[in-house]
Amino acid sequence: MLLINATLATMDGAPAYGLVNEGAVAIRAGRIAWAGPAADLPDEFKLDERLDLEGRLVTPALIDCHTHVIHGGNRAREFEMRLEGASYEEVARAGGGIVSTVAATRTATQDQLVADALTRVDAMLAEGVTTIEIKSGYGLDIENELKMLRAARAVAEKRPVRVRTSYLGAHAEPPEYKGRGDAYIDDVCIPGLEAAHAEGLVDAVDGFCEGIAFSPDQIARVFDKAKALGIPLKLHAEQLSNLGGAKLAAGYGAMSADHLEHANDEDAAAMAKAGTVAVILPGAFYTLRETAAPPIDAFRKHGVVMAVATDCNPGSSPMSSLLLSMNMACTLFRMTPEEALAGVTRNAARALGLNDAGQIKSGLRADLAVWDVEHPAELAYRIGFNPLWKRIYGGAL
Repeated sequence: MLLINATLATMDGAPAYGLVNEGAVAIRAGRIAWAGPAADLPDEFKLDERLDLEGRLVTPALIDCHTHVIHGGNRAREFEMRLEGASYEEVARAGGGIVSTVAATRTATQDQLVADALTRVDAMLAEGVTTIEIKSGYGLDIENELKMLRAARAVAEKRPVRVRTSYLGAHAEPPEYKGRGDAYIDDVCIPGLEAAHAEGLVDAVDGFCEGIAFSPDQIARVFDKAKALGIPLKLHAEQLSNLGGAKLAAGYGAMSADHLEHANDEDAAAMAKAGTVAVILPGAFYTLRETAAPPIDAFRKHGVVMAVATDCNPGSSPMSSLLLSMNMACTLFRMTPEEALAGVTRNAARALGLNDAGQIKSGLRADLAVWDVEHPAELAYRIGFNPLWKRIYGGAL
């Protein structure tokens, strides 16, 4: 297939979105065979079946690099509680928060988890998403953590989407281990990781390093096991306080550290040196009405790569719109529209350790989004508006 009469935002690292006016993209065998100005199109592609885009914008397909779309139930009542004055930590300590979702997730069957998740996944695909990271972390026992990861794999069997799974056993203490975090790490989290890895269910290992979750020392034990198994690392870090999670992630060479509202200049420097991506999650900042924002200027100063994601989850970010995440990143954190678009394409791919997506470049997967807009800044500018015209996944419309 040959896409013609298109404006390309290649997101290849060149300035100004890597824009190519009057561009063309040749697709063969699910890959981008050639992309550039139509005037330079090689003869070998001129006879391919053509799709005239009538001047529409083509970007790399979007990548949501941090989600919790597999979960049971919802937490609408806790939404009300927070509006009545309860803090996120107060809700969690009262038995709500993550623990309430654990109860609903344990009760649900794998098929129920998949069916429920597909409603959220379909909304993501309708906005041009072709790759989704999905975490476990609401089972908090070995059987249910495995159930969540199997459900995540099943999503990719039922929809044209690529799924990357993250084992988040170190998400919270379940009720039966309340106050016994070390025992939970030893009895459940590490053995669960070994079982999930043996079953081929783990693409990365994540953790929640926070006062209401696990300490840096506890996370380090999980990370040591992950490294021994050869599994890449990610970390929820500095969301509610600064416990040293960002530096911990950098020290282990993690692919990403996520949230980072309470990160500082030293954290940014450590992440830059390690090549750890900062995943910005404005949905949680917005929902929890936080006041400390991620240090975007420090990330820029030190050259930290920034990704943007939905953090789609039932409690702190019940949002499935990556386009809205882009707008929030710009409006709340003063990221530029170009930084936001790079954050959901090229940099999101890097946060997941993917080198075959996120740009319009010869040899990469033909995962593309075609938009009814004139300029890529419109994708972050509009609120509650979806201008997707076509989604192309592995070369297929």
